[in-house]
This record gives sequence, structure tokens and C-alpha cells, in this order.
Amino acid sequence: MDKKQSPVLVTGGSGYIASWIIIKLLEKGYSVHTTVRDPENSDKTAFLRKLSDTYSGKLSLFKADLMVPESYREAMTGCVSVIHTASPFVHKISRSPVQELINPAVKGTANVLETACQIKTIKRIVLTSSVAAILTDNCEVVNNNIESINEDYWNETASITYQPYSYSKTLAEKRAWEIAVSQDNWDLVVMNPAFVLGPSLLKRTDGVSANFIQRVLSGQLKFGTPDLHFGIVDVRDVADAHIRGLEKPYSAGRHILSSESASFVKLARILKNSYGKRVKIRTFKLPKILFYLIGPALGFSWKYIKNNYGVPLALNSEKARNELGIVFRPLDITVNDHAEQLIQDGLVTKLIIQNN
Repeated sequence: MDKKQSPVLVTGGSGYIASWIIIKLLEKGYSVHTTVRDPENSDKTAFLRKLSDTYSGKLSLFKADLMVPESYREAMTGCVSVIHTASPFVHKISRSPVQELINPAVKGTANVLETACQIKTIKRIVLTSSVAAILTDNCEVVNNNIESINEDYWNETASITYQPYSYSKTLAEKRAWEIAVSQDNWDLVVMNPAFVLGPSLLKRTDGVSANFIQRVLSGQLKFGTPDLHFGIVDVRDVADAHIRGLEKPYSAGRHILSSESASFVKLARILKNSYGKRVKIRTFKLPKILFYLIGPALGFSWKYIKNNYGVPLALNSEKARNELGIVFRPLDITVNDHAEQLIQDGLVTKLIIQNN
């Protein structure tokens, strides 16, 4: 594909993953269209506008809303491909999961992909899904004697009342595949990243990954570190995978993106090795009974704690390694780079004060 043939649309341009995708596309010579809900919001668009100036107008910004049909038509017109990253994320327990998570994820995906069916220049869509669309609880791997989870599995245990975020990602991806098989204009490639860490291009701390690293570096985990296990992947590798999915002749289906599986305790130990002389970092495991007490205030239900606390996870990311050629960054580089970004951006004040 000729990079300069047509622009690439990246939805949700002010997002953690999308911002890395956009800058990497621009560095490779692509023209990029991107969308935000409010182009007048300078806090969320300043980075994008600066990029547009740096790359001599190769980046164009459009207004679009997931819940508004036809909202993406202007941004999509003339594009040859779409990377759809825009999706809601609510970390704390949602009081209205249908309105806050499920409708925006499912209807938003449908609105984008159905518009793409009408834009005949679109030949490929790369969708950001999640490992959450593959499974909800780590105990599912252990209880079913599964050696490792691959792309053949679908989340069958999440619901509106239990892990609604995972449920929204599952429904949204299934809707995407329904639309994909109903047309022959474009093909669909799906990325299923695990827990995403790594430096942010935006000075935002509302993400789960940034929030955890902030807590560790600020010495807030006084009673111990939760023994929760996740697949971990660097945000820069996630961005590369999306672009590889765009460029490859065709890499069918889903792709688990995970460098390795690790616990929060292991992440804390990596940070202690790097910053332990500058701030007191606690790396002992928080007893499960204590997490039952404090977990709900952090957004973790008792059922989730029962099914996941202390339970390891094995994810199989060979398809992404072999078909997309992704070489995942080592975990310590990802964690330390993320921590350093937070420190340099002045988002971990306790550590900075102690270092002065």
C-alpha cells in the first residue's frame, strides 16, 4: 500500500493508545485523520494540534461522537483504512453500565463500521478490542486446565452486573465481526491488548496503569501490594501492532498482545529496584483478606477478588509475534519508562521532592 495514497483515520485521537498510533503513522509518512468529541477542548487537543504543525498539516482533526450515526463520515471520506480505537473506559464501578459502557462501545463500533461500509475507498479496518473480550477471570484458565489462552476463546462469563467493561468489549467486538462478514468492501483485523503500560504522550493520570505506578512511587500502598496478575504489554508495542495490522497483506482475525504475564507485586519490585533509594516502596503481598476489605472501594468486587486474587494468568501471544512480527519490549523497560515519564511530567510529586 502506498503510504501517501490516502489518509488513515484513527478514531479517538486523544486516547492513550491512539496518540502513539498517530505519531508513529506520521513518522512513517502517512497522512492521518483523527477524531475527538470536542475539538475546542484545548486540554485534549493541544498535543494533536502541535503534531499537525510539526508534520506540516499531515494530521487533520475532526469532530465525531460514538453515539451519533454518520458522525464519522466526514473524517472517513477519502481514507483507505480505519484504526478504530475510540471506546469508553470507566475504572470505578459504573452506576449505569449500559449508558456509560455498553451502548457507547457497541453502538459506537457499529456506527463507525457501518459508515465504513458506505465509504468505498475503505479497504481495511483495524479494531482495538481487548483481552477482556477473551476472558474475564484468571480462574477460568486454572479451572478448565487450559495451558494458555489464545485467540480462539471468547469471554462467556461477563455480564451487565459482573465486569460490565469486559462485557462491553466482548459485545463490541462480536458486533464488529457481524458487520465485517455482512459486506465485502473491507477486511477486519482485531487487536486484543492485555493490560497496557508504558509512557504516555499526554499528561493524564486517569488511566489504571498510570494510577498504579503513581501509587507505588508515592508510597501509598502502605498495607502491601495487591496480588493481581495480568498480561502486560507496552503501549508502543500496541501501536506498532496496529500499524502492522494495517500494512500486512492480511493477518486474519484476532491478535493477543502481551509481552508476559506478571503480578502487581512484580511490577512494584521492578520499581523498587530503580527507585527504592529515593522513595520507600513496599513489595510484600497484601493479604487476600485485607483486599476483600479495601478492594470494593478501588472498583474490585468480592466475586472478582475470589476469582482472580493470587491466580496466575497465561496468555498466548505467538500469533502477534509470528504473523505481525512484533518483538515485545521487556517488562522492566516498559515499567521504568512509564515511571520516568510520570516523574518528568511532574505527576509523582513525592518522589520529586525527596530527590531534590
